[in-house]
Amino acid sequence: MMMPNTIRFASGVVVFCVAGFAQTSAPGPERTVPVYKVTVVERNLPAVNYQYRSGPTPIDFRGTVLLPNAKGHATVESKRGRTEIDAKFEKLTPPTPFGRQYLTYVLWAISPEGAPHNLGEIVANGGDNAHVHVTTDLQVFGLMVTAEPYSAVRQPSDVVVLENQVRPDTIGQSEPIVAKAELISRGQFTYDKQAAMEQAAVNTPRVSMDTYEEILEIYQAENALGIARASHADELAPETFNKAQASYDEARRLMDTKAGVCLVVQAARSAAETADDARMIAVRRAQESRVASAEQQAAQAQDAVAQAQAEAQQARAEADAARAQADAERAARQQAESHAASAASSQDLPVAPPPESAPATPRISLDTSQQQQDRMRMLEALNRVASTRDTPRGLVVTIADSGFDNGVLRSNALDTLARLAPVLTRARVRVSVEGFSDSAAGLGLSERRAEAVRDGLVSQGLPANEVSVRNIGDARPLTSNATAAGRTENRRVEIVVTGQQIGSRPLWDRSYNVMLR
Repeated sequence: MMMPNTIRFASGVVVFCVAGFAQTSAPGPERTVPVYKVTVVERNLPAVNYQYRSGPTPIDFRGTVLLPNAKGHATVESKRGRTEIDAKFEKLTPPTPFGRQYLTYVLWAISPEGAPHNLGEIVANGGDNAHVHVTTDLQVFGLMVTAEPYSAVRQPSDVVVLENQVRPDTIGQSEPIVAKAELISRGQFTYDKQAAMEQAAVNTPRVSMDTYEEILEIYQAENALGIARASHADELAPETFNKAQASYDEARRLMDTKAGVCLVVQAARSAAETADDARMIAVRRAQESRVASAEQQAAQAQDAVAQAQAEAQQARAEADAARAQADAERAARQQAESHAASAASSQDLPVAPPPESAPATPRISLDTSQQQQDRMRMLEALNRVASTRDTPRGLVVTIADSGFDNGVLRSNALDTLARLAPVLTRARVRVSVEGFSDSAAGLGLSERRAEAVRDGLVSQGLPANEVSVRNIGDARPLTSNATAAGRTENRRVEIVVTGQQIGSRPLWDRSYNVMLR
């Protein structure tokens, strides 16, 4: 499929593609070429402890020096089991001026300890405005927006464009001194608006917002695959990487055949998420290779130490023998000279001091986590059957709405469960089947679907006492229920796999680059 070099919204917003990445520009009369050169030493990100079930409270967003004209506000409400965030943003211009690799924005919640939580992608409309409604399980957190190469990232980039700002009427305890995020210099970013408009003026087809969303998700998937390939995921995690590539190829096929924006976006996002999983597996395996190399070097060092100690022991034995011989000769000489009592005592033969033992090389102890290795193998095994996410809740396999006919499993979903059950049975893990619905379907549908999935797993040999069912209903939507596509995405069943064998720490988990005051 040939993508247009430039496309144009009916509203006049121009989108043009350079070296495989999308950039956007709104036409205007100014002809100046702005150049951004920004150095950020450190910024304070206030965290807010939102009062539990105290009702909605407002909070503002302010643009950083990277995007000073951007602004926004949000309504935050702590509810039972979750915190809901309804945020709106203005003047959220396209992110590509910061670098061609930046295609989208992501909203983050940062805990007081500095752990980042990806709350979701922010997609602006033709007027550079955006609206998101998301949930988080955090009670105390700060909010910020970053530019990212794709929406499925697990760590925020250095390009922070918006931060939350506590208002006088914000209900909650502000903790501005706890979470401090440090941003390094982004170097120099150059963006020629006039050149973009002149290029867009020639053969620029007008496209709908749906088509733009499809193209944007395709480019994000390409970014994720490129970043994974740069981490050698195609060599170190070929199965997961090939699965991501297949999802990307399917997304391109669906776009070529005009199958609809929902199917294209679903396949493209699956490709981006799976590519990021492949990247994480490749990083972990590269680290294990380095550990194995270090252990081999440590073993060689220990062998060298042992050899040096043996040589030192032999040298000490030779020195002891020489000392004993010298003592015997001294005694004989003293006996021969006993008649000369006034004579000076005989001189000792020089005794060579024992050589010092070679300094011991410190032993390198590099422990690897068996649980993390088992978790990686389990993730790969599940990914061969169905798309699986690695989360702090466990390994999550999603059965989408397309796998059900009302409350009954379809044949494709039954086949997926038949392939999942042997993997779960052999691993001796716990399985929680969670049913989700949209705001219109109600609790009954999600409960019937969750029970159908549980019965399908048990019928394939999984022990019934290892499988539990939870009916979540519409309490945790993935996206807005305002559209039919959003409601379809929210109707799903998630199979959450946990257990002591695979631990509770995701493979991608690592410390976030923050400082505590």
